Amino acid sequence: MGTVIHYAQCGHAVRQQRWERMQRAELLDQYRDLQAQGVSQRQAAEVLAVPRTTLQAWRVWQERLDISPQVGTFFASGPGLAYLHRLVMALHVVFVEIGACGIRLVCLFLQMTGLNRFVGTSYGTQQQVNRRVEEAMVAYRQEESTRLAQEMPAKDITLTQDETFTGGLCLVGIEPVSNYILIEHTAEARDQDTWNALLASILAQLKCNVIQSTSDEAPGLLAYVEHHLGVHHSPDLFHVQHELSKAVTAPLAVKQRAAAKAVAQAEETLKRVHEHLANGEPAPRGPGRPPKAPPGLEQAAQEVTLTRHEHQRLTGQREQVTQSIRALGHAYHFVDLERGVRRNGKLIAGDIQQHIDTIRTIAQQAGLSETCLERIAKAERVVPKMQAALEFVSGYVLQRVRQLDLAQPASYAMHAHLIPSYYLERVASTRTVPQGEPLRTLAERLRTPLFKPGGALSHLPLAEQSQLKAEATKLADVFQRSSSNVEGRNGYLSLRNHQLRGLDRPRKRECLTAVHNFLLTRPDGTTAAERFFGQKPRSMFAAILGSVDIPPAPLSPPRRAVA
Repeated sequence: MGTVIHYAQCGHAVRQQRWERMQRAELLDQYRDLQAQGVSQRQAAEVLAVPRTTLQAWRVWQERLDISPQVGTFFASGPGLAYLHRLVMALHVVFVEIGACGIRLVCLFLQMTGLNRFVGTSYGTQQQVNRRVEEAMVAYRQEESTRLAQEMPAKDITLTQDETFTGGLCLVGIEPVSNYILIEHTAEARDQDTWNALLASILAQLKCNVIQSTSDEAPGLLAYVEHHLGVHHSPDLFHVQHELSKAVTAPLAVKQRAAAKAVAQAEETLKRVHEHLANGEPAPRGPGRPPKAPPGLEQAAQEVTLTRHEHQRLTGQREQVTQSIRALGHAYHFVDLERGVRRNGKLIAGDIQQHIDTIRTIAQQAGLSETCLERIAKAERVVPKMQAALEFVSGYVLQRVRQLDLAQPASYAMHAHLIPSYYLERVASTRTVPQGEPLRTLAERLRTPLFKPGGALSHLPLAEQSQLKAEATKLADVFQRSSSNVEGRNGYLSLRNHQLRGLDRPRKRECLTAVHNFLLTRPDGTTAAERFFGQKPRSMFAAILGSVDIPPAPLSPPRRAVA
C-alpha cells in the first residue's frame, strides 16, 4: 500500500512539473523543426524526452491564443521570450523606478499591447517582478560601488550636504563635480555624530580626500565638518540670497499689492466723482441715513496721484532689492565674468557687503519690522565666510600649480588664463545658450593664444598640454559656491515621496540612489558613477536581466472569439 502511495505521489509530482519558460521555448523550436521533417508528435516526444500530452498541451495553448499565429509563434520562441523578458524589465525600470508611474500602469500597458497573452498582468504578479527588480538594483549598486572603489584613482573632492524630511529625516551628501550621491540615508538625528557614523564607513572605502564641504549653516553640519572631517567649510550662496529675499522681497511684495489695491480704489472713486458731476442733480433719496458726501474732484484726483506715486515707489524699491540679490550671485565668483581675471576675496566681500547695505537701507526706508532687519543681519554674518572660501580656493590652487613645477611663464598662464577659461566654461554650462555664449567666447579668447606658436604653453609636448588642461579643469571646479545639487535632489525626493505616498521603504530609497548614480546620464552619455570613479561601470540593466527571471505566463490565455 505504501508503495502504491509512493508511486502515486511521484506521478502527481511529474504532472505538476513546471517547465522553465526558456526551456519550453527551446523545446518548442525543436518540436517545430521535427514536425517540418515529417516526424510525428509521438516520435518527437520521445526524441525530446517530453511527455506527448505536454507537447499536445503546448500546441493547444498556442491555438487558443486570440492573436496572430505569427505573433504567437514568435513569443513562444527563444528570441521572442528573450525580447519579452527585456521589455518587461525595461517597463519596470523606466516606468516605476525612473518615472513616476505605478505598477498598475505597467499592467495596463501590457494589457493594451496584447502582451497579457504571454505574461501575467495581475497586480500581484507584477508586484513580485518589481520586488525582484529592486532587489537586483540594490545588489548591483553595492557590488559595483565596491568594485569601482577599489580601482578608482585617488582624488580630492568637495562634499555638498543637506538634510531632507520627505518620508522621514534623510541625510544627503553629493560630490558636486560628478553629481555622484555618496550618502542618501534615513537617520534619527542630524547632529555631527550621526553624520560621522553614516559617512565614515563610506569615505573609508573610497580613495578620496575631502578638502571642503559646502552647505547651509546648520549647526550639526558645521560641527561635523570642523570636528570630524577637519576641512574647510564653504557657505551656500543660495541660502544667503534666500534669507534676504524672505527678509525684504516678500514684505515689500505685500506692501506693493496693498498699494496697487489703493490705486484701484482711488481710481474708482475718481470715476464716481466724474459720473456724479456729469449727472448734475442727485436722484431723490429715500428714508434712512444720508449717504456720505462724495469727495471733490480735486481731492479725488490728488488721491489717485498720491497712491500711484506710492505704488511706483514700492515697485522701484522691490526691483532694486531684486537686482541687489542677483548682484550677490554675480559678484560671488572665482573669476570676473566680464573680464575673465581672477578675483580677490577681499574685494568680492566688499562688493557683497555693499549690496547688503543697499538692501538694509531700503528695508529701513520701507519701515519693515525688526524681524526683517534681523534676517538681513543673519545673511550678513556669512560674508566673512564667503571671503574665507575664496581665499581657501586660491591657496589650494596655488599649492597644486606649484606641485606641477612649471616655469614662470607657464605657471602664470595657468593662474591667469587657463584656469579662468575653464571656470568661465563651467559657468556657461549652467546658463542658457544665449547667456552662456559670451562666456564661452571669452574663455576661448583666453585659452587659444596659450597654445599657438609663441604662446606660453606652446613649447610643451602635446601630452603635457593635455595634462595641464585636465588639471586646470579640476582646479576650476574647486570653487563650489552652492549646494544646489543637494537642494535639487531634495526636491526630487519630495516629488517621489508624494507619488509613492511615503518613502518609508529603505529598498525604494536605495533604488532611487542607484538609478541616479548608475543609470541616468548627462548629454555626453556619462553616468555619475563613471564621472566619479573615473571608469565606466558595468550595465545595471544587464545585471537586472541576468538576475531576474522572465515573468510567468498567465494561467490561462485569452481565448479566440467564437464566430
